[in-house]
Amino acid sequence: MALDEATANLLAQMAAQGGKPLHEQEPDEARKAGSAITELYGRGPEMLRVDDVRLPTSDGDEFAVRVLVPVEIPAGVIVYYHGGGWVLGDIDQFDTLGRQLAARTRCAVVLVDYRKAPEHKYPTAVEDSWQALVWAHRNGTEIAGADVPLIVAGDSAGGNLAAVMAHRARDRSGPELALQVLVYPVTAADFDTPSYTDPENQQILTREGMIWFWNHYAPEERRGEPEASPLLAERFDGLPPAVVLLAEHDPLRDEGEAYVAALEKAGVPVRSRLFKSQTHGFFTMVNVLPGSAEAIDYVVAEIGARLDEVARR
Repeated sequence: MALDEATANLLAQMAAQGGKPLHEQEPDEARKAGSAITELYGRGPEMLRVDDVRLPTSDGDEFAVRVLVPVEIPAGVIVYYHGGGWVLGDIDQFDTLGRQLAARTRCAVVLVDYRKAPEHKYPTAVEDSWQALVWAHRNGTEIAGADVPLIVAGDSAGGNLAAVMAHRARDRSGPELALQVLVYPVTAADFDTPSYTDPENQQILTREGMIWFWNHYAPEERRGEPEASPLLAERFDGLPPAVVLLAEHDPLRDEGEAYVAALEKAGVPVRSRLFKSQTHGFFTMVNVLPGSAEAIDYVVAEIGARLDEVARR
C-alpha cells in the first residue's frame, strides 16, 4: 500500500530542501536538521505543573528529565523515552508530544533526556533510562500526589529503551510496571530482514540511516546483548502487558512483529496495531500528519483501558 497523501507531501517538501542523507552527515549536522521540524509541531496543552530536574549519574555527569503534570491527581505516571536512534533528539523536541499524552491520558509524563551517542555509547542510554525509571518510581507520590500505576513508553530507539526497562524491572524485582507502550521499537540489529531491504520502506528512516545509528551507538560485538537488542532476550515471560504500534513502510516493521510474537508466545498480554500507509517517525509528527493523531488516539485509548483494568483490581 502506498504512503498516505499527507506523508507523501511531507517527504516531497523535505526532498525539495535538498541536503545530504542522514548516513552522510555528522551527528551535529543531523541534530540541527532534526530540530528544525520541531517548529511545525506547535506548543502542546498547558500543564498544571512543569518541573525540570537534573539527575546525577554514577560517573559524575548528569542528565535532565522533564515532568509534565496535567491535573492535581494524575491517573498514572508515564516515563517516556524519545526516539532518534540514540543519537538525535531531546526533551524540548518531544515536549509537544509529551504534553498531548499527559493531557489526553490525565497522566504525569516524565520525558527522559538520556545521554546520546556517539559521545555516550551503549550502555549509557540504558543506564540513564533505568535511573530515570527508578527515580520516577521513588518520587511517584510526589509527582502524582498519590500512589498511581507506572508505565514505560517510547518510540523507535526510545521504544528499544522502554522494552529494555520492562526486562530490567522484571529481573530486578521492580519497579512494578502496569504497561509498556512500544512505538515502532528497535529490537534487533539485523539489517537484512525483508522490511529492511524493501525499497518502499526507504523513507524517513532508511537501511543506511539505521546502520549509521547503530554504528554510533554500539560496537558490533555488543549488539547481540539483550539490553541492546531485546528481541534476543532469553525469556519474555513475566513482562508487563504491552501495546505495540508498527508502521507499514518501516525498515523496523519485521523486528517489531517478531517482538510481538515473542511476547505473545510467552503469554504476555499484547495489543498491537500495524498502521497502514505510514512510515517510521509518523507517531511523533504531532499536528503535522493525520496518522500521528490517529496513533495518539490509539495509545490514549489503550492506556485508559489498562488504567481502568488496574483500578478494578
